[in-house]
Amino acid sequence: MARVISVEAERFPIAGVFTIARGSKTEAEVITCTISEGSYTGRGECVPYKRYGETIEGVLAAIETMRATLEAGLDRRRLQTAMPAGAARNAIDCALWDLEAKMTGTSAATLLGIAPEPLETAYTLSLAEPEAMAAQARANATRPLLKVKLGSDNDAARIRAVREAAPESRLILDANEGWTDDNVAENIAAAAALGVTLIEQPLPAGRDDKLRHIARPIPICADESVHAAKDVDALIGLYDAVNIKLDKAGGLTEALKLRDHAHARGLGIMVGCMVGTSLAMAPAVLLAQGADYVDLDGPLLLARDRDPGLVYEGSLVSPPSGVLWG
Repeated sequence: MARVISVEAERFPIAGVFTIARGSKTEAEVITCTISEGSYTGRGECVPYKRYGETIEGVLAAIETMRATLEAGLDRRRLQTAMPAGAARNAIDCALWDLEAKMTGTSAATLLGIAPEPLETAYTLSLAEPEAMAAQARANATRPLLKVKLGSDNDAARIRAVREAAPESRLILDANEGWTDDNVAENIAAAAALGVTLIEQPLPAGRDDKLRHIARPIPICADESVHAAKDVDALIGLYDAVNIKLDKAGGLTEALKLRDHAHARGLGIMVGCMVGTSLAMAPAVLLAQGADYVDLDGPLLLARDRDPGLVYEGSLVSPPSGVLWG
């Protein structure tokens, strides 16, 4: 059976504005790769990320360069060396997983040897002034886990405002590389005093050696500093956990390898996401089974998701149906 490849850029509006230390956005720009073989079709979604030099045009072009090889039957194993890690490979890799599940008449979960269960996901609060972040926290104070975007001046006041507005929620802080050598120790201490659960990527990737020399009363999680399994060993002594994202790892295949290697090295596991639709989250829900922290709230931040999408009940996300993915 001949393979047919199609690629499409899509836009999904965000409910309001999503702001982190690097800027704001009002829509999720995603790319969907579809691979069909006979009557079977697999799909994968990726989110090109400017922080890593990715653009919609560049990722579309990267996938297009693989068309002939994919049509000739390239499999997931060979894909890992045929393309670098990143959004383009993620879309192809996840489409191949979906296609394999469809063609074998089973599920991706069965291929992985797991029986997935619903997961509790964090819900993200955008970076804003303390009063505005308190309002976001108050509106979501019944959620068990909130992820708080930081990375600007006066973050201690933001942490305090969110804690007071959502006293029962566990808090993950994500500075998106926005803290400095001058304020990182102070901000970590403030977070510890307010009972924060985890801090993500406080310092810029490549300039995070200071973490080795300051008190870390709260677990520190690498995000921008870790993409693939090869990055893990350099994190030991700096970080306590890793945030695995399919777009960084270049797909579910490498993400599984990264998860297992990080776990073997004694690091905690967080599975996160870019702001995308349920199609992007679906394989990550399988990856996140057994993870210490789950942040797969992308569809909850959108004004409109795919239909059908993942089922969210409050902060509980169910495994995907085969109609969506896998």
